[in-house]
Amino acid sequence: SDKIRGDAGRSVSSLAPASLSGSNDLTFQEAAAGAGDLRSAGIVLASPEAASYIPDGPFVIEVRHPRSAFAKVAAALASVRQFERGQPAIHPTAHIAPTAVLEPGVVIGAGAALGPNVYVAANAVIGPGVQVGARTSIGSNVSIRCALIGDGVRIFPGAVIGETGFGLAAGGGGAALTPHFGRVIMQNGVTLGANSCIDRGLLEDTVIGEGTHIDNLCHIGHNCRIGSHVVMAAFAGVSGSSTVGDGAQFGGRVGLKDHVHVGKGARIAAGAAVLSDVPAGETWAGYPSKPIRTWMRELAWLARSAQKRSSKED
Repeated sequence: SDKIRGDAGRSVSSLAPASLSGSNDLTFQEAAAGAGDLRSAGIVLASPEAASYIPDGPFVIEVRHPRSAFAKVAAALASVRQFERGQPAIHPTAHIAPTAVLEPGVVIGAGAALGPNVYVAANAVIGPGVQVGARTSIGSNVSIRCALIGDGVRIFPGAVIGETGFGLAAGGGGAALTPHFGRVIMQNGVTLGANSCIDRGLLEDTVIGEGTHIDNLCHIGHNCRIGSHVVMAAFAGVSGSSTVGDGAQFGGRVGLKDHVHVGKGARIAAGAAVLSDVPAGETWAGYPSKPIRTWMRELAWLARSAQKRSSKED
């Protein structure tokens, strides 16, 4: 049976990540690392490993699968805004600037707002509460929900912004998707290429910094923070909760694992698999990625070794 500790009469009114949780928040903690910082949380669903490290203060419920338990409770307490059944294509409560241009087939949800000189191409879908800044261009068949879009943003056809991230909660019945209650924030001057996807955060926001350019067919996972003036070539993929510093550059088909940091001004060569943090200003390449000079030396050594072996066999 689950173990409990603390004031059983404690109530909460919101959900929060462990690192930002306050006295009115429900959160969860899987690892022992960081559990000692949860003295301000309201209610914590914690693994047996983490529970013993949580200081007095929160009401602690010890469970085998805290993420799965949190997902079930969160789904009962909160929900993401949906389109109203039977609403007209443009909801009457949407705020659309007189100078905005909407092509045929556009759908806009309740409370959404489009600023001056926004252009929305045919069949784009803008969800309830989405805010779009001035002079932003949205291509055909784009889907946006749970997002704040800045001024002068260019979103090319087929892009998907603000859908649920790939956050899985392991439980007794197998893995299940965790509800996501964060947003996507795209700052001013961002470009997002055709058929690229940016997932909304689990409890925090996914943020794309101003002036960043993301090519076609790229993917940004939940809770990621991409800095300003970053450049990503096609097929780049950034796994959840990773961060990329200002001015970093990615070649094509670069992949980042989750929870890694690429420093300011770093450059990642095409096809690299980034499995660890990259210091600011460095150039990395390879699988797994490493400083490019190290990678080139290893390639040269392999080539020489293969040539010697081939000569001996001949």
